[in-house]
Amino acid sequence: MKDRNIVIIGGNTGIGEALKKQLEAAGAHVFSYSRSGDGTGKLDVTEEFSSIDGLPEVVHGLVYCPGSINLKPFHRFKIEDFQKDFEINTLGAVKVLQACMKPLKAAKGASVVLFSTVAVQVGLGFHASIAAAKGAVEGLTRSLAAEWAPNQIRVNAVAPSLTDTPLAAQLLGSEDKKEASNKRHPMGRYGTAEDVASAAYFLLSEGSSWMTGQILHPDGGMSAIKGM
Repeated sequence: MKDRNIVIIGGNTGIGEALKKQLEAAGAHVFSYSRSGDGTGKLDVTEEFSSIDGLPEVVHGLVYCPGSINLKPFHRFKIEDFQKDFEINTLGAVKVLQACMKPLKAAKGASVVLFSTVAVQVGLGFHASIAAAKGAVEGLTRSLAAEWAPNQIRVNAVAPSLTDTPLAAQLLGSEDKKEASNKRHPMGRYGTAEDVASAAYFLLSEGSSWMTGQILHPDGGMSAIKGM
């Protein structure tokens, strides 16, 4: 990672912040953007934009972290809920990818990491809106992986289960909630930001140089096995 230019969208909290620390410790140059403006620059992915200020001419890695957790019974969802989740999770990623195409191509061997959720692989109640939006992200991941392979740009995604981040604070807001979440995962615990950041770091690294169009599942086993 030394001296590689890595762009993180949403790098000021949670998984993005943990990944930023891992990358900087390895000697990468990290360009971090957030809605608050902390880091390299300010970027609201729900707004219209075609360029991103301060991007380096060569981008070796791009990570899109913005997401949402909007959980409720299907009959209580409004169309606006689906539109908002799609705007943040899918269309925001599309706008960022289009804005970064030129510097990604210039790297002649770049890696893009997007984020999905275990709820795409495993049917979970109350997840209709976020699962629909992230399902689109997985389709985007595979399609772009095929389209950009001739440019030596790899595109993969990470699909974690519940992770201890500010976004999930309401779901882990008490010891009872934490214990219930632990029991839902075959590995006996919910995830940490570092767990998921490590998966993203791997996809950015040369260790995954023969991987593209893949969805990694750091989810405590939830998508693949049943607990005892």
